[in-house]
Amino acid sequence: MCSLEKQGNIYILTLTGPDEHRLNPTLIDSIQSALRHIRAGPASPSSVLITTAHGKFFSNGFDLSWADSSKPRLKLMSSKVRSLVADLLSLPMPTVAAITGHSSAAGFLLALSHDYRLMRKDRGFLYMSELDINMVIPAYFMALIKCKVGDKAARREMIMKATKMTADMAVKSGIVDSVHDNAEETVKAVIWLGEELVGRKWDGHVYAQNRLAEVGEVLDKIGYYETVEGQNGKDTKSRL
Repeated sequence: MCSLEKQGNIYILTLTGPDEHRLNPTLIDSIQSALRHIRAGPASPSSVLITTAHGKFFSNGFDLSWADSSKPRLKLMSSKVRSLVADLLSLPMPTVAAITGHSSAAGFLLALSHDYRLMRKDRGFLYMSELDINMVIPAYFMALIKCKVGDKAARREMIMKATKMTADMAVKSGIVDSVHDNAEETVKAVIWLGEELVGRKWDGHVYAQNRLAEVGEVLDKIGYYETVEGQNGKDTKSRL
């Protein structure tokens, strides 16, 4: 599933094992449990979350073999993915994805839900596979892609051509911030970035509020504010 360790003020969330890290309720619940642990931890001047993965895949998207057996399963999985994206977008600290393997469809969405993305150069691609598997891209997927991928030509390649974007293609298009020779170098670079961000000593809640303002369209498509207001019985747009 996943593991969580803390190095100083850096949290490292790792999708463990050699499998494809497909997103199903079990894996999503494990990730969200780790995020709740982070939120409940002692307050610190500044913290950073790093997400990485073992094996060939960062995440190969929805676990369709689990969800396709019934419509309720597909609906549940979709709801949990939306909830996971909302949790990452509202986390009160900078977030960094170390893309150390293939990242497809909802797995690419997972990477995009982080503030920074660093990618290994020797293996892996970013891939919106929906056209190739005859599926419609959900509106909240599209909103996050538009928010995070400013290059229209790159978006067209990914969405309307289902192009598998290599690390070099991704960095040229601004989809990832930097590329590195292999998984080990990518993780090292992510740790260095995390330490740099921790050193800024930003207030995490202010950071998150600014992020939420930036991704407002995504939150609307997810139904984030309706969910939070329902849980708290009042308007929470101005607080976390």
